[in-house]
Amino acid sequence: MSHLVKMENGQSQTIQEMLGCIERYNPDHLKILESYVQDQAKNNSYDLEANLAVLKLYQFNPHMLNFDITYTILLKCLTNLPHTDFVMAKCLLLPQQMKDENVQTIIDLADILERADFTLFWQRAEVNRTMFRHITGFHDSIRKFVSHVVGTTFQTIKKDLLKELLGGIEESTLESWIKRNGWKHQGQNLVVVATQDDKIKTKNITEKIEFDNVGALMAQCI
Repeated sequence: MSHLVKMENGQSQTIQEMLGCIERYNPDHLKILESYVQDQAKNNSYDLEANLAVLKLYQFNPHMLNFDITYTILLKCLTNLPHTDFVMAKCLLLPQQMKDENVQTIIDLADILERADFTLFWQRAEVNRTMFRHITGFHDSIRKFVSHVVGTTFQTIKKDLLKELLGGIEESTLESWIKRNGWKHQGQNLVVVATQDDKIKTKNITEKIEFDNVGALMAQCI
């Protein structure tokens, strides 16, 4: 869906154009930006700059604060881990947002993900599942982050553990994630994530030093 922002001169700009000028701080555009946040959740799209602009407008206009939009922005930031989007969004929160119970729950979920305690995350996610049921692709986005961590941590991993880390998924779903990440089976119980050769790339380093570069230094040592 295309969102157009109407300027005072009667002309219209796209959100991206508006964010590139002083108009990004105009509270009259907040409703359009909030609608854009909701569309991101629905359509599994993502625009960090627009979302941060919303939080900045809340800072300047606390009376216009919308907690539901705040939750959506923070949860969308989680879907873009391991990038630091969540940290940037958190830094823009007002004191009343930080005191909100749901915001604290989301911050707790973010901390758990940062610690890579994925088993605990999925347990907490199940308890709070109504919080992000409106965010299309949320679970798969988190599984993508889990796959990233697994890929940088393990060479081989037991299938049962991998299922658990990915949220207690079924065998058929596990197979699709193994294929998606280019991993391979090793026997019936192991998954090869990466070989040692894949992780360690040897390089031949050749240093070339010209005599002219060191001649003056050698003369000083005589």
